[in-house]
Amino acid sequence: MRTHKIEHAPMVRLGDLIELCDERNSEGKYGIDDVRGISIEKKLIFTKADMNGVSLNPYKVMQPNDFCYVTVTSRNGGKISLAMNDTDSTFILSSSYIIFRSKDENILLPEYLYLLLSRTEFDRYSRFNSWGSARETFDWSEMCRVQIPLPSIETQKELVAVYNGLKELAEENEKLLKPLEESCQAFIVDCKKKYPSKELGNYIEECDERNESGKYTLDDVRGISNLKELIETKADMNGVSLTSYKLLKPKEFSYVSVTSRNGDKISIAINNTEQTFIVSSSYINFKVYKNDELLPEFLFTLLNRDSFNLYSRFNSWGSARETFDWSEMCRVQIPVPPLEIQQKIVDLYNCYEECKRISTTAREKIKNLCPALVQKAAHSE
Repeated sequence: MRTHKIEHAPMVRLGDLIELCDERNSEGKYGIDDVRGISIEKKLIFTKADMNGVSLNPYKVMQPNDFCYVTVTSRNGGKISLAMNDTDSTFILSSSYIIFRSKDENILLPEYLYLLLSRTEFDRYSRFNSWGSARETFDWSEMCRVQIPLPSIETQKELVAVYNGLKELAEENEKLLKPLEESCQAFIVDCKKKYPSKELGNYIEECDERNESGKYTLDDVRGISNLKELIETKADMNGVSLTSYKLLKPKEFSYVSVTSRNGDKISIAINNTEQTFIVSSSYINFKVYKNDELLPEFLFTLLNRDSFNLYSRFNSWGSARETFDWSEMCRVQIPVPPLEIQQKIVDLYNCYEECKRISTTAREKIKNLCPALVQKAAHSE
């Protein structure tokens, strides 16, 4: 960011910087393909309304960089439906929507304003300042009363550039997720056709080493999510002895045998770090002992599939609590292709996981960035 410092960006009344737009589609220039609605995710969407027999002449015209919002905020998930037209196309929207724009983009950048209005804080503000009985509305006068920090146009552009960079990073990686996942699944299906299935029990053994010496502490405790990940434990560990906890070493697996009331998924994970953790004594830990025939990472790609969730649920037994016990795990049938084939599938899977990690991290940064950007603007650099 710029090293030049400004003590404080002024707080200004939004109504002094924006103006209503009420251009209509009176000549019928725009058709059904140009109609848009607004989602609570702050995006323009294809309309879900039944447009059969509806005249589009009274519809409002939304130019590039224009904003629109729905005044009714009640029964809307605690959010305001608002969007900016960030395309080069012109759209038309329901006459009940309010459309506005920045009076001078050299003073208020539309993209910067969108950052402010897309924050969860603005959702709360608009709900709190909505009025009415049967339907609560955040009308135009309330929008105009909103106070925003207004740094220099250069600062606004820099803030938007940071946001757009993260957004582009997330979107680019998200585009890769589906083809990578499909390719990985296709290779696994191909392996099942080409190579005979073998019982998993021929390649794995249970691990039951305990934390008897107390070497590992609360910081080393992990739980397992049904997203197949090791997570920091959510259990209340106050007064709990960790000496009975099981050691989970690198490349070892751990799973929760109870599968009922778990979203139709089995909670299983591999320790893909170089660190040793400890997990509850109720978990079942195991490892691949024939590493010259089966890669642990390849096995995890098989156990991380939706089909294994279905299999483990179908083969869980019990009355009050259905469990997928160790004997059932050992009976699982898996394809065992040559190691070089396994490694190629693992490499592909790792690419998928890395893209997912990058996009998730970028989205989290975007979520946390908006409040930071506003603070940056209010105490501008």
